[in-house]
Amino acid sequence: MRSLTILGSTGSVGRSTLALVEAAPPGAFRIEALVANRDVTTLATQARHFGARLAVVADPAAHAALAEALAGTGIETAAGPDAVVAAAARPADWTMAAIVGAAGLRSTLACLSRGGVLALANKESLVCAADLVLAAAKAGGATLLPVDSEHNAIFQALNGEDASAAERIILTASGGPFRSWDLARMEAATPEQAVAHPVWSMGAKISVDSATMMNKGLEVIEAARLFALPPERIEVLVHPQSAVHGLVQFADGSLIAQLGTPDMRTPIAHALAWPKRMAVATPRLDLAALARLEFFAPDPIRFPALRLAREALHAGGGAPTILNAANEVAVARFLDRRLGFLDIARVVEAALSQLGAPAIEGQGAAGLATIIALDAEARRVAGAHADCRARLG
Repeated sequence: MRSLTILGSTGSVGRSTLALVEAAPPGAFRIEALVANRDVTTLATQARHFGARLAVVADPAAHAALAEALAGTGIETAAGPDAVVAAAARPADWTMAAIVGAAGLRSTLACLSRGGVLALANKESLVCAADLVLAAAKAGGATLLPVDSEHNAIFQALNGEDASAAERIILTASGGPFRSWDLARMEAATPEQAVAHPVWSMGAKISVDSATMMNKGLEVIEAARLFALPPERIEVLVHPQSAVHGLVQFADGSLIAQLGTPDMRTPIAHALAWPKRMAVATPRLDLAALARLEFFAPDPIRFPALRLAREALHAGGGAPTILNAANEVAVARFLDRRLGFLDIARVVEAALSQLGAPAIEGQGAAGLATIIALDAEARRVAGAHADCRARLG
């Protein structure tokens, strides 16, 4: 029996993880802790159903409701950012890190510091603080497994070979809901249109990132850190069928691809069972029915976010932290109808231009403090630019 902690259990990745636990043979897994942001109803239902030892809600104001919902069950409850970190630090064999955004950084570091296996679905941790994350994994003796479908595909295609043996890796992108839209239509795009992803079922923020292609930009940065590859050996192709999730080309010209239906249960199951595999009742890919596989170069004019991410990666220092923070602010404003769709990239570019690429000083707590301070400053600057855009628009 393996003990599991799920950080972000009420989100799409967390729910998919629990669905796999539900389908596994009895006694295969035990839930140590479940952590959510503020969805008390779902969290309490999950904790009861799976017999979690601890349930944590990040919003302190929701603790009373959680404690009441779990009264008499013997399940521990806690609330607040520090409680989330403490939950991540509790002993567990395997942890899913699926808290969206930079908010997941502290819990990711806490989990890595105590060892075990960390399935990383929180790409922002590597984008904002790759050096700290990788150092924590090494110091804690933790195993870091990628769960993003593209990075998991690269991990599978490498099949145990060192990534340095790869001539290049290719991350695929569906192109999102606006793949064929012109700039005029994209300028008027609504939140409802942006989150209506044609292939994947994801949360609102990640869906908007897919629509802008910022998610692919963040994934390029993550891949550079995770596989220790220079940016010029990481490519992106738009692949509307979303059947090929990642490819690795080796020095002899061989191109190895990982294919599957667009279902997050597949990469989650790979990480959950690693180094073995587990049976998953996902739809099987029917190549004859699919008939064709198409690949296109991304359009840098309509999707400037990918360029901005590459520029931040080349600049180094705190530029990726600024990129991520500004994007989170801009996406939130867009979802609240306070910013236009194309203004998301404009706000991010303005924040990067204003703040540059400051150095990240120190390691451990010192380095984390620097990153948190820079993240806060980037959010302030991005908010100011977003407000200016709103007044103009």
